[in-house]
Amino acid sequence: MTLFDQIRRDQDRSPATGLRGLLRWLRHRLPTGLYARSLLIILLPMLILQTVVAFVFMERHWQLVTERLSEAVTRDIAAVIELLEHYPGEEDFANIVGVAASRLNLMVSLEPGTELPSPRPRPFFSILDQILSDEIAEQIRRPFWIDTVGTSRLVEIRIVLDDQTLRIFAPRNSAYASNTHIFLVWMVSTALVLIVISILFLRGQIRPILALANAAESFGKGQRPPEGFSPRGADEVRRAGLAFILMRERIERQMEQRTAMLAGVSHDLRTILTRFRLQLALAGDGPEIDSLNQDIDDMQSMLEGYLDFAKGEVEEDVGKLDLEELFERIAGDFALHDRSITWKLDGDPLVYVRPNAFTRLITNLASNARRYAGRLEIDARHTAKWLVIIFDDDGPGIPKESRDDVFKPFYRLDEARNLDASGTGLGLAIARDIARSHGGNVTLEDSPLGGLRAVIRVPV
Repeated sequence: MTLFDQIRRDQDRSPATGLRGLLRWLRHRLPTGLYARSLLIILLPMLILQTVVAFVFMERHWQLVTERLSEAVTRDIAAVIELLEHYPGEEDFANIVGVAASRLNLMVSLEPGTELPSPRPRPFFSILDQILSDEIAEQIRRPFWIDTVGTSRLVEIRIVLDDQTLRIFAPRNSAYASNTHIFLVWMVSTALVLIVISILFLRGQIRPILALANAAESFGKGQRPPEGFSPRGADEVRRAGLAFILMRERIERQMEQRTAMLAGVSHDLRTILTRFRLQLALAGDGPEIDSLNQDIDDMQSMLEGYLDFAKGEVEEDVGKLDLEELFERIAGDFALHDRSITWKLDGDPLVYVRPNAFTRLITNLASNARRYAGRLEIDARHTAKWLVIIFDDDGPGIPKESRDDVFKPFYRLDEARNLDASGTGLGLAIARDIARSHGGNVTLEDSPLGGLRAVIRVPV
């Protein structure tokens, strides 16, 4: 083992590394939601404080009270023993028993013999046995036997005298702090009341944050915000909600201006191109005229791409789209162009999207495969949270270094002058814009068929 490996092993065994590992383990185990974390922030200190207080109470107060009570009971027993030693007569014994019962709350009796029963096992959590035994051993200093388990409300004590055994029954609550549970009941009840209040308060504070998150998620999917959304809650949450509303209005206004500008420019240029086409038709025939007509067709195709790109920005209401019907329509188009296509769908065929835009998204990707490949396989999976559609073709594919560039508007892999052969470069850009307007994305990968794999992944 090299010195570097030894140093690295020592670092891995250092306390700091173990602490970091523990923190990572806790981070993966703790809840991630704001509501749950806020409850932990409130509940954990409360539980820790109550645990410490309960431990201190049990360890100090409970033990101290039990010591005082056991000391008093032992002192009473010692007084009874002294009276028995000074007044051994039977009449005196009856008077001592009466005084012990009426004044000391002790039931006393004498039994012949000095043999004591075998010691009973001590309860694990009981402190009465230890404390009472210590007090009897210290004050009376005679052989004894105690039983705190047999009868629940009485403690039996046997003490060896000269030739007899003194048997005493004392109430348990005279030697033991038996009302400690009242403290625990009050502590737990108060904690439950505080927890309920905390839960109600946090729910009221978290609800505006969840409403803001839902509104932002709906806007990210291209949907209208929930009805009645308005900033509520704490001042910081209200400021965040107001900032979101202003941001959404600015984005929508910018999108409308961009769409109107593209549509207006495309419309004006189309008017000029129509005028050019009429003038060329009046000019006659010839190679130069055919070349100019081809340029006009290319420009017309580019303008159509502009308009399609502009339509992708137009706001559309969310509705139902039948994927099975859409895939059948695409399969019919492939059959007309003598191309092979297979598709399968797992889950509900009805999805809630912007129907026209999402149809354009799928048809753009399918048209690319129809143009460059001879075979296309579509695998769609509709789960409770996601809609994933995978397009696999056997075409030439796209190099890895160009897969990000092809989503840029007007980017084309080849430099062909004829736009019918290479396209306008807007198909994939429109597809990704539509997917992202639904809160998802379009990615490109290598296909098992040898061509390109396009993956649509949008939340539902």
